[in-house]
Amino acid sequence: MEQNIKRIDACFSVAGQIGQSDLQTLAGQGFRSVICNRPDHEGGPEQPEHTALRDAAQALGLSFAYVPVATTGATAQDAEQMRTVLAQLPTPILAFCRTGNRSSKLYELATRGTREAAPYDIVVIGGGSAGISVCASLLKRDAALRIAVVEPSAEHYYQPAWTLVGGGAYDVKNTVRATADVMPKGATWVKASLSAFAPERNVVLLSDGKELTYQQLIVCPGLELAWEKIEGLEETLGQHGVTSNYRYDLAPYTWELVRTLRGGTALFTQPPMPIKCAGAPQKAMYLACDHWRKQGVLDAVAVEFNLSGAALFGVPAFVPPLMKYVEAYNATLVFQSTLVKVDGPGKTAWFDVTDADGNVSRQQKTFDMLHVVPPQQAPDVIRRSPLADSAGWFETDPATLQHPRHPEIFALGDVCGTPNAKTAAAVRKQVVVVAENLIALRKGAALSKRYDGYGSCPLTVENGKVILAEFGYGGKLLPTFPLDPTVARQSAWFLKASFLPWFYWQGMLKGREWFTDCSGN
Repeated sequence: MEQNIKRIDACFSVAGQIGQSDLQTLAGQGFRSVICNRPDHEGGPEQPEHTALRDAAQALGLSFAYVPVATTGATAQDAEQMRTVLAQLPTPILAFCRTGNRSSKLYELATRGTREAAPYDIVVIGGGSAGISVCASLLKRDAALRIAVVEPSAEHYYQPAWTLVGGGAYDVKNTVRATADVMPKGATWVKASLSAFAPERNVVLLSDGKELTYQQLIVCPGLELAWEKIEGLEETLGQHGVTSNYRYDLAPYTWELVRTLRGGTALFTQPPMPIKCAGAPQKAMYLACDHWRKQGVLDAVAVEFNLSGAALFGVPAFVPPLMKYVEAYNATLVFQSTLVKVDGPGKTAWFDVTDADGNVSRQQKTFDMLHVVPPQQAPDVIRRSPLADSAGWFETDPATLQHPRHPEIFALGDVCGTPNAKTAAAVRKQVVVVAENLIALRKGAALSKRYDGYGSCPLTVENGKVILAEFGYGGKLLPTFPLDPTVARQSAWFLKASFLPWFYWQGMLKGREWFTDCSGN
């Protein structure tokens, strides 16, 4: 039976004639519905009537529909009936006829009206930093490429500056622009979100019911902030002293809290990895402490940093200089401490703390200010996809950024299941690798570009100074400039606060590949 099944997409498969004994197998394989496209009495006595199959299917909890198609081929009426049935039945669905061919062609007719008329050379899933940048870089290499960018949001954000906003050093209004204004000329913006992959047909299914066909696919929808995993958090964000620099509308509230706090307890949190910009949780603490020190109130503020992990920073070389600032700010570090619950009005937070023996205890702490970094995960459409790895991230070759089982699919950005830091700087290097390798694939050439895991985390240890942490796979230091990267510098602050935002809007999103091994114009 299993060899008889042909998968058309994530929701629909076809097969030749089935019998009642096959229904149990189909249910065990996860199918939820069966469609019979073979008319009764078409074959000999060995062909069961659809009513017998229907009764047996329903007894197993399977939905069943009968949409018979004559051997002369499907009619428009057949296609309309099939379209109605597809909208009603739970998925995944198996349809059958004598060989499966009529079922396959009927499905094609029934869904043709939902498919984008013109196929694209390349479809890009996601219009964030990765999606816009790789699209622009590809069009610089070949302006004739037909590229569609699937992105539901009307606004595009420069998120690395939100830490500065929370520290009173940047205007939040300068971190957002209209998606239409940053979309590369020559690309088609499809304002929808991804609902499923159908890699066997080189198709993606969208939230608006349409399908897009492609020759190559680039997957870069970013990650999800799982606020809901912390009990009580969503109800109190943006009030009662609870904030986060990980959201556009909340970063200004962080600064309001920092600016007005004159004493009390300030808690900062960091969830389990991976998260985007692993240094951002502690950067919020450093900028807050620097302000309180300059205002002469730091001694009146009890600062505590609760980390789910066992180390202050994942690259050991940067831990000693960071510890000097932790000590200078008199901040308390609590390792293996994960925020699990918040009561905003009651100014109370609960943490699950793991001791040296692996025992977990729940500890209650009061606060005047609570800066939360939420747990983070791949989008649901990625996690439930056959293209995901065992951890739910998009499966990607760490060097070529190509999917190991579908060579026509590439990925970059935060969604990748690669062991690099999830930063905009990582995207800057990944763009070149994906663009070059994808063009090589289209030409039938070898994929020559390799990503070394580069990521950058400008650690804002005080207002006016940054430790510029640049590193690759395995924590290897990869400094851009011939300076000691562990030293806090004013020049690095200028880079973080002035140059990089300008370069993001005017360079990276326009396909200019500066500071990479493949410079653009």
